[in-house]
Amino acid sequence: MIIGGGPAGYAAALRGGLAGLSIAVVEKDKVGGTCLHRGCIPAKEFLETAAVYRTVEGAKEFGVITEAPSVEFAQSQARKQKVVDQLWKGLQGLMKKRKVTTYAGVGRLGPGRTVTVDDGTELVGRHVILASGSQPRSIPGFEVDGKLVLTSDEVLDLEKLPESAVVIGGGAIGCEFASMLSDLGSKVTILEALPKILPGCDADVAEVVARSFKRRGIDIRTGVAVSGHEPSPDARSTTVFFGDGEMVTVDSVVVSVGRRPCSADLGLEGTAVAVDPRGFVTVDEYMRTSEPGVFAAGDLVDTPALAHVGFAEAVLIIDQILGERAVPVDYSKVPWCIYCHPEVAFAGMSEQAALEAGYEVVTKKDPYGGNGRALIVGEPEGLVKVIAEKLPDGSAGRILGVHMVGPWVTEQLGQGYLSVNWEASATEVAQYIQPHPTLSETFGETVLALSGRGLHVG
Repeated sequence: MIIGGGPAGYAAALRGGLAGLSIAVVEKDKVGGTCLHRGCIPAKEFLETAAVYRTVEGAKEFGVITEAPSVEFAQSQARKQKVVDQLWKGLQGLMKKRKVTTYAGVGRLGPGRTVTVDDGTELVGRHVILASGSQPRSIPGFEVDGKLVLTSDEVLDLEKLPESAVVIGGGAIGCEFASMLSDLGSKVTILEALPKILPGCDADVAEVVARSFKRRGIDIRTGVAVSGHEPSPDARSTTVFFGDGEMVTVDSVVVSVGRRPCSADLGLEGTAVAVDPRGFVTVDEYMRTSEPGVFAAGDLVDTPALAHVGFAEAVLIIDQILGERAVPVDYSKVPWCIYCHPEVAFAGMSEQAALEAGYEVVTKKDPYGGNGRALIVGEPEGLVKVIAEKLPDGSAGRILGVHMVGPWVTEQLGQGYLSVNWEASATEVAQYIQPHPTLSETFGETVLALSGRGLHVG
C-alpha cells in the first residue's frame, strides 16, 4: 500500500510492480504529484520559454534578423499543459502495465497497516509506504489569494505575467521564478532574509548568479525581513513592506519560502509512526518508521526535497521489501540542479562546508569565458569550481565537491557527480579525455589544473 502518487510513491509502485509485487496507490489528485503537475516540469517549461525568448532577442548577434519578438504567455501555458498531459498519460499507462491499482482519494493509516480511503474503502498492506508529499509554505501577513499573493502553484497557472513582482525568498525556487519573470519582461525584486541568495550554494557560484541578476535589472535585497503588504484600493497592486521601513509597490507577490510536508491528513492514530514538530514523519536511514512494516519517503520526510531523491528512497524501500541488498541514500552527495539563468548544478560539499567539516582543501576554478563552445553559443558567463581534499604533500586528493554555474550545467553535472560519489581523486579524473569543443571540457580543464599541470588553467 502506498499513500501518495508523487515521485516517491509512483517510483515505488513502478519498481515494485516490475518485480511482481501486488501494489495499490491512494492518490487524492493525479499520479505524478507536485513535480509533474505543479512543480518541476511546468516550471522548467516556462524557463525554457524564457530561454527561447532570450535566443530570439539575441539572434541579430548571430546574423539572424528577426522582427521584434513578443511573448504570448497563454500559448506557453498551453504548451506546458501539453507536456504535462503527455507525461501524465505515459505514467498512467506504465502503472497500468505493471498492474498497479490506483484509488482516488485521501488515504489514512490506522493500526495493523490498514489504509482507509475517504470513500470508506479499507485496504491492508503487508507493507505501507507513506509518500503524501508537500505543499508551499506561506508566511504571516501574506495570505495567498491567487491574485496579488501567489505561491508556485498559482504562478504556474497564470495566463498573463505581471508587469512587476516581488519574490519573497532567494532560494532555488525563488531564483528560478525571478529569472523567468525578468527574462519575460516583468520588473522583479527579490527579498531574502539571509545574507545572500542561493544560501545552499558555494559562495563563488551564488555570486555569479547575483551579478547576472543585477545586470539584467533584478533588484536583490538580502538580509531583509518582510513585515506585510497593503493592497491598493482597486486591488490591482500592493505595497510590500520590508527591512528598516522600506517598501516597494508591485502587481504580484510570489511567496517562495519553501514547502511543508503533508502529514496532517495521514491519520496515524493507533500506530507508532512519529511526526516531528515541523510535520515531517521520522524515519531511520532505511526509511523505516517506528511502526513495523511502515516506511516513509519523499517530501514527507526531512531529506532534500528533490524528485530524484524521492526516486532513490523508493528504490531503497522496495529493495528491502524484496529482501535484496539495500544501500541507504548518502544525502551529502546528491546532485542539485537550479534552472535559473545562468543555471546552477552541484554535488558534494561547498568550499565553506568542507572547511567547516575539518578538511584542508585545494580548489580550482575555470571560467566558461575561455571555453570555445560557450563563446560559440553566446553563453560565456559562469564557471566550474572543484574542491578536493589537500594531501600531506599539498597536492589534490579526493574530490569533495563539484560546483557549476553557466550554460546548460544541469546537463553537465554527470562527471562531477560520479567523481564525488566514487570518491575519485583529481589525478584519477584528470586522466579522462574530454571531447573538444564542448562545454563539459571546462570540468576536465579544472580537474587537470587541480592535479598539478593544467593546459589552459594554471
